[in-house]
Amino acid sequence: MIKKVPVMTQEILKFLIKAQINELTESIIYYKLANISKDPKNKKTLSIISMQEKKHHDIWKSYTNVEVKPNNFRISFFVMIVKIFWLSFGIKLMEKWEVYAQQSYSKLGGLVPELVKIQKDEEGHEKKLIDMLNDKWLFYMWSIVLWLNDALVELTGVLAWLTLGLQNTNLIAVVGLITGISASFSMWASEYLSTKAEWNDSKALTSSLYTRSAYFITVVFLILPYIFIKNPFIALLVTMLVALIIIALFNRYVSIAQNHNFRRKFLEMAMISMGVAIISFGIGFVIRSVFGLEV
Repeated sequence: MIKKVPVMTQEILKFLIKAQINELTESIIYYKLANISKDPKNKKTLSIISMQEKKHHDIWKSYTNVEVKPNNFRISFFVMIVKIFWLSFGIKLMEKWEVYAQQSYSKLGGLVPELVKIQKDEEGHEKKLIDMLNDKWLFYMWSIVLWLNDALVELTGVLAWLTLGLQNTNLIAVVGLITGISASFSMWASEYLSTKAEWNDSKALTSSLYTRSAYFITVVFLILPYIFIKNPFIALLVTMLVALIIIALFNRYVSIAQNHNFRRKFLEMAMISMGVAIISFGIGFVIRSVFGLEV
């Protein structure tokens, strides 16, 4: 049945068609995610959301009487994001995208009676369904957060101390790398044993491998400036910048995947890492002065 808006201007028609395309696109995204999901609970939840989005599309179509095509680029983009960054991140990123679309619905005012129901679905029911998603990646998230933070604090402190104490980039890189590799193995063992005591062997092994990989990759990125830059003090400044970038990127990921406050978490980790580096640099200065170390 074709419905009519009391005042159907070209602007309103364009808006309704845009909303229709948006709902159809998201319906297909959730449908594709349901098909690739191996978890039965997630598959069911995503299928329900897909059907809801399709109903919303049908409501808009009843006003436009227009057949629309989905945004294939957006479909491919979000499916790729989920495959690379896991389900929770991709879904929460989609929801943030939807918020902007929902805010623009206010342009319709009271012209579309069903608008209240659509907004209620988007803001309430779908959010609850999404919160029910079972993403195994979140099980490992806190371990990675813990050890990534440990790597940043420990290595920035060690590199700052070595920079003033040794003042030789090649030597600093070698000592830093040895320290980082040793710490990553120690961390791997600690994570495996602690997780095994709480869960099963498979989860313990996977968790330890994830955390060790995150730790080791962080170590490599922090040491790279000392390999390519000959001035140790400039290398230290670049390392601090790299540390801030890693903190920003990871906290941005966590803020989206788990609805955390990005600014607060970023500032907290940044202040701790930079603070430890400054203190370590000061300790290195004192030790160098007291003992008259020269390398």
